Amino acid sequence: MASFNRKPGQKFQVFLVITDQIRIPRIGHIEQGHCSFLRQQLSDRRRLHNETSLILFYERTFYKLVSTLLKAKATLVLYPYNLYWVIHISSFSSSTMAFATSKNEFFFALVLGFVSLQMAIASDADITSDFIIPPNITNVDGKFFTYTGMRVLVGANPPTTFKGLKASMAEFLALNGQSVSYAVLQYPAGSVNPPHTHPRLAELLFLLGGSLEVGFVDTTNKLFTRTLQAGTGVHYRYNGDAKNYAIAVSAFGSANAGTVSVPSSIFTTGIDDGILAKSFKTDVATIQAIKAGLAPKA
Repeated sequence: MASFNRKPGQKFQVFLVITDQIRIPRIGHIEQGHCSFLRQQLSDRRRLHNETSLILFYERTFYKLVSTLLKAKATLVLYPYNLYWVIHISSFSSSTMAFATSKNEFFFALVLGFVSLQMAIASDADITSDFIIPPNITNVDGKFFTYTGMRVLVGANPPTTFKGLKASMAEFLALNGQSVSYAVLQYPAGSVNPPHTHPRLAELLFLLGGSLEVGFVDTTNKLFTRTLQAGTGVHYRYNGDAKNYAIAVSAFGSANAGTVSVPSSIFTTGIDDGILAKSFKTDVATIQAIKAGLAPKA
């Protein structure tokens, strides 16, 4: 285990990494916000050996988490990586599982409890230097801080379907630690950017040309909508103009914003048709028709 210095009020950005298929229990009111997102990711077989969503622990909670894991005789490795800490867990002792039906359930009940009670937000970590240089880059000059990926927009014809061109940390390495990124969004006539969430950011959209019907839903399920004209700034977006193209720029308060499309995350991830039919108060045939419409085109 890596050593680290305790600093009162310190914050730790933590990735949890798992090596076994995880069975997550239902934990009632704890499943909300980031907790629900974390639970969904950990129960996905494709996440094995990969990081979960980023969690921000305050100093006391972080040490309590590590201490509890050690007392539970967890097999874990704690190590720093870039701006973050990684906790890698592979097994638990069954002797301390007083309130759960399985070892994995105990741990994730514990973690989700910490997340719901003391987590702030999953966001970019503060950096103590001007910028972060990847280990594979030795010579840094102005080219490192220049992104040319948007040049394809100059003089190009509008696309035939909705298209987003991103400048995030994945495409532009200099953004690592800068807590900023953006995307150029192109809306052909009648196109839509489906309802979605951004798990790690706030977003600001500025409409450069055309018009868009936009909206978002708050945590009380209240819908806010507006029709934007060029020069207006506002989470779905729809170009209701049957003839004209629209283009907008979205700025994000994170270098690695992430986007979770609601239609895709619900209807293309293998959730049982019967469960979806009950959830949406419809029948299985309707659910199957929706899934067919979202299937990749041959």
